[in-house]
Amino acid sequence: MQRWNKKKTQFPLLALIFLIFIILSILHNERSILQIQQDDQQQQQQHQQEGHHVRPHQQNYFTFVKPNLLRLPGRPLEVIDRFTKCNSTRENSRRKIELTAVSGQRRRRKSTEEKCDVFSGKWVFDNTSYPLYNESGCPYMSDQLACHRHGRDDLGYQYWRWQPHGCNLKRWNATEMWEKLRGKRLMFVGDSLNRGQWISMVCLLQLVIPADKKSMSPNAPLTIFRAEEYNATIEFLWAPLLVESNSDDPVNHRLDDRIIRPDSVLKHSSQWEHADILIFNTYLWWRQGPVKLLWSAEESGICEELDGLGAMELAMGAWADWVASKVDPLRKRVFFVTMSPTHLWSREWKPGSEGNCYSEKTPIDSEGYWGSGSDLPTMRMVENVLHKLGSKISVINITQLSEYRKDGHPSIYRKFWEPLKPEQLSNPPSYSDCIHWCLPGVPDVWNELFFHFL
Repeated sequence: MQRWNKKKTQFPLLALIFLIFIILSILHNERSILQIQQDDQQQQQQHQQEGHHVRPHQQNYFTFVKPNLLRLPGRPLEVIDRFTKCNSTRENSRRKIELTAVSGQRRRRKSTEEKCDVFSGKWVFDNTSYPLYNESGCPYMSDQLACHRHGRDDLGYQYWRWQPHGCNLKRWNATEMWEKLRGKRLMFVGDSLNRGQWISMVCLLQLVIPADKKSMSPNAPLTIFRAEEYNATIEFLWAPLLVESNSDDPVNHRLDDRIIRPDSVLKHSSQWEHADILIFNTYLWWRQGPVKLLWSAEESGICEELDGLGAMELAMGAWADWVASKVDPLRKRVFFVTMSPTHLWSREWKPGSEGNCYSEKTPIDSEGYWGSGSDLPTMRMVENVLHKLGSKISVINITQLSEYRKDGHPSIYRKFWEPLKPEQLSNPPSYSDCIHWCLPGVPDVWNELFFHFL
């Protein structure tokens, strides 16, 4: 009995010690968890200060970057130009652009939603209504696109009209177009293909403006055609990659490395933000090999490298963020022109042949034709980005209809800025331009589509 009483007095003491041990363990674990959370919060705050955001449960996958920040705290943002170099290149850090949410948006404008699909159709030879202007009658014609001036005698490429299935395009009317542009700035933004569309628009519209009431500014990153009586301008801004890059000089842009700031369109948007109507494009420059990324948060000149499609997706994200956050569709119209195809391999439309667009004189007549000049993964990526913008953006889908026009390129009939070598002259396909388009020609139809939707 005495032994039992002794054990009875010892048992509560052991239970108390065990309880104290459990409580101390719980407090220690909670403190450890709290410290981890504090470390995570500090890391999140550091990323946010640099414009980054790591999505919960995705820290091992992507860091999401907020684009188009004016400047980082205490760090003025340096502008990239053709003299910018990468001090070194490191492994890609798997960053993505965080797009501003577009809430309460209606469906995209009728350019892609209307009942009749004007982008689906066929080319019809029409030498009565076309061309809409004469090459020699446009004083602003580019030597790169003036094919007849540079020796092309087969003028059939000028006489093709785009005929949608089941409906008609609105008939071009220069005076009506000027009335739509009265008091406004229309700006094309993009690469040399977009510049070709701009020249086409100028040639289409300048016909009805008296010589003493129109003017063109000197060639520059931003070039402006003015029509005084309409108080309107038709402008072109050279921005082939949309984001800031070392290729933003309209003349001196052939460089060893292509360097972009993938999270900023601010240099270019400072030019385009005041325009009333914007027409964007980008594609061809992303098809020329890897791209160097110099993020805004990077102070040491250290670049990352990414393939063209991945880099284009980042740039499209930064551009889309500007559209999502800055564009009121009731005050500003924004259009995006899809990719312009190339015709570099004749075996794609004529199996067994070896050549390109050189000497081609008629369109491809196989409906639904696709060549390698139109990259399907790129098209899917672009469609995904544009879909998120809803009614803030209208799409001019030129890709399929331009695919048929293997005959519409300058080929050898243009001005070449560098002397041609004897071996090139003896083999015309070797230096044929199967990328750009003769004027008058295919880009005129792109502008008819724009007029149709405006």
